[in-house]
Amino acid sequence: MRADRIIQKTKEVLMTQACSLASAAAHIYFPSSRSVILPPISDYRSFVTMSEVVSLNDIAKQKKTLRSIVRKELKALSPTQRSQEDIAIQNIVLEASWFKSSKSICAYISCDSLREVNTSKILSAILYNTAEEGHKQMRKRLYVPRVEDRNSYMRMLNISSTSDLIPNLMNILEPTPLDSDGNQREDVMQATDPVDLFLVPGVAFDRSGRRLGRGGGYYDMLLKKYQDVAAEQKWKQPLLVALSYSLQIMEEGVIPVTPNDVPVDALVSPAGVIPISPAAFERM
Repeated sequence: MRADRIIQKTKEVLMTQACSLASAAAHIYFPSSRSVILPPISDYRSFVTMSEVVSLNDIAKQKKTLRSIVRKELKALSPTQRSQEDIAIQNIVLEASWFKSSKSICAYISCDSLREVNTSKILSAILYNTAEEGHKQMRKRLYVPRVEDRNSYMRMLNISSTSDLIPNLMNILEPTPLDSDGNQREDVMQATDPVDLFLVPGVAFDRSGRRLGRGGGYYDMLLKKYQDVAAEQKWKQPLLVALSYSLQIMEEGVIPVTPNDVPVDALVSPAGVIPISPAAFERM
């Protein structure tokens, strides 16, 4: 399977980097199984601060290596296979009780060139307020990302139609800062009601909830800020759900993390939902 090959390639590349990653390699155990074992998420903060030999630079190199491997595998994924997995993943989300019950959702707008799991069907279902069994559903509020600068600053702005979106310099669709009436769009950080669900992208994920992003830190910074807002308002924390192609899912502990990385609660792959956190097991 592709995911197994990715793990094996990662181990092989990291071993060849013994000189530059010697300190990190000393703390990575490669067992006879295919998994790379790193400390559990709950222990990783103390692992990083207590260890004098594993540096953030070492972790960044490991992440870069894994990104490169996964991106090559994604590029090799056939359009037919991608389309089939896109449809399966979106159908799972749309049919899930935790999605249907969500009144306010933050979701990414998929970009084909980045080979992200497609979200067009999900966004359409939210924006066009589809009916179920002849009854009109309650309108969900939708917030989508807008990157403001290169310093990991990203906002989630409310939209009500795809006409609210324009391509940015990288040809990725983003909401305009002002609506058709010239008013500032509502920023999720200033919303008066809590967000129930975040649908997030990534390059790879593991079964302990670790997420490997594209290296900019945009989602980690935004998710941490929103979690702080929810805690201050005494709201229930939103479910963080990652959408993932089959080959993007690694075994537990494969993805290296830093204290700034925010883990997800669950994964949705073509095979179904993988709950990870206690919140996911309770609500999904």
